[in-house]
Amino acid sequence: MKKSPITVQASIAAPLQKVWDYWTGPEHITQWNQASEDWHCPKASNDLRTGGKFSSTMAAKDGSMSFDFEGVYDEVIPGELIRYTMADGREVSISFEVKDGMTLVIETFDPESMHSEELQRAGWQAIMDNFKRYVETMSRD
Repeated sequence: MKKSPITVQASIAAPLQKVWDYWTGPEHITQWNQASEDWHCPKASNDLRTGGKFSSTMAAKDGSMSFDFEGVYDEVIPGELIRYTMADGREVSISFEVKDGMTLVIETFDPESMHSEELQRAGWQAIMDNFKRYVETMSRD
């Protein structure tokens, strides 16, 4: 039985174009794409187009573990929507919209079966929160 999708989101105090660029630019992805301080994202690549592939390496800073998070884009509408299928077949959708002067990023993903839904939601939300902090900090420059 397929589990219900999980949604995480953030309301970011930055213009839509900056949020989009920071979400999709490999030079930015490596700065925010981790769920905790003891992990990092040493490399990322992104061919942002329908049919294009992306990959980011997520690794423990102590070198004990790493994995590649990768997939293929099913749909890309610049500044609005990204839909992709991960290497394991699960689907993800990310929408971007401006609401009350903030940029709202809503990410919905199919859960995997190895970890609890609560753990997955917490991990993806932690990455989203890192993204929000990164964009808002960089927006002050």
